[in-house]
Amino acid sequence: MRSGTQASGPKQHPLAPDFTLAQVNGPSLTLSSYRGHVVLLDFWATWCVPCREEIPHFVELQDKFRAQGLQIIGVSMDDSADPVRPFSQQFHMNYPIVMGNAKIGEQYGGVLGLPIAFLLDRDGRITKKHIGATPAEVFDKEIATLLLKQ
Repeated sequence: MRSGTQASGPKQHPLAPDFTLAQVNGPSLTLSSYRGHVVLLDFWATWCVPCREEIPHFVELQDKFRAQGLQIIGVSMDDSADPVRPFSQQFHMNYPIVMGNAKIGEQYGGVLGLPIAFLLDRDGRITKKHIGATPAEVFDKEIATLLLKQ
């Protein structure tokens, strides 16, 4: 993450590194186009057991908070999209999935273990980073709090 970024508000939160990545089922996605939304950026892979446990909760959270402005974006760290497409159908993933790479992992501080989730406020600033499986209630509370802020 870059230092020297100006933060708005009382807390210093770095701006999330922007990216444009290919979606598994659709056109390329640019992170900055989701400004104005609360974004949960989930780095995961199909072979990751804790990721498999978290994804059903993310599907529920997307349904629960979509109308209030939540957008979950899955960043698959699989080597190719081949296993991701059937996986996303099997798990009924209701949010965009992009194919990550080593460069994007480095921009986010190194993605050495999965899952890693970043919670971004409506201005695109990283407010939380969760390494490893995180209880759904934690995400629920943090998302609800961010959605209340305009």
